[in-house]
Amino acid sequence: MDAAHDPRANHLLAALPIAEWQRWRPLLEAVDLSLGRVLYESGRALTHVYFPTTAIVSLLFVLEDGASSEISVVGSEGAVGISSFMGGESTPSRAVVVSAGGGFRLSSSAIKEEFNRNGPVTHLMLRYTQALITQMGQTAVCNRHHALDQQLCRWLLLSLDRLQGSELVMTQELIANMLGVRREGVTEAALKLQAAGLIRYTRGRITVIDRPGLERRTCECYAVVKKEYDRLLPDLMAV
Repeated sequence: MDAAHDPRANHLLAALPIAEWQRWRPLLEAVDLSLGRVLYESGRALTHVYFPTTAIVSLLFVLEDGASSEISVVGSEGAVGISSFMGGESTPSRAVVVSAGGGFRLSSSAIKEEFNRNGPVTHLMLRYTQALITQMGQTAVCNRHHALDQQLCRWLLLSLDRLQGSELVMTQELIANMLGVRREGVTEAALKLQAAGLIRYTRGRITVIDRPGLERRTCECYAVVKKEYDRLLPDLMAV
């Protein structure tokens, strides 16, 4: 079975104990996460939690004037829609697919019922939520204090950790919306990385050709986030 159609290609689902997995498996619905698809909007009640397998989803805060900035990125390591089981019912962020692929979803009522059992799923999801909060906080710091090419390096590295392969397909507009900058800024930053021999950049397609070089070029924010995921979810991140 290929990763897009295998629910256990998502690391959270793969980490479920056998009893919980047997309860969840019949309830999981396969979904096609196409580029640009909005999984939920700010303030709307969440009906499902999504578990990407080969897709990447960006969580964005959107201002009244339409400007936006990414607060975190979620792929095969995690889940989208944590408010469903944290009691919030809705969230002020928007979730947008920024790298197309597959995934699975579970109804909010089902995951709330599981979370309220206060068993292994509860503890797994709470550790994941703490790791996600760390990423959100570090992203805010990075966007405020670090250069755009460093931010792009951080984003590329986080994305590579959540994908198979070294190529990302997405538009300049999506990248600009995620980083909260103009498209011209994204082009300039990407061309800098290309000139340094770190990536190959064409319209809508970024191929990483020197990952160690990206890691040297980025700010400390990537390492902080990765270390926290590895600390809180060591078995999950090793899947």
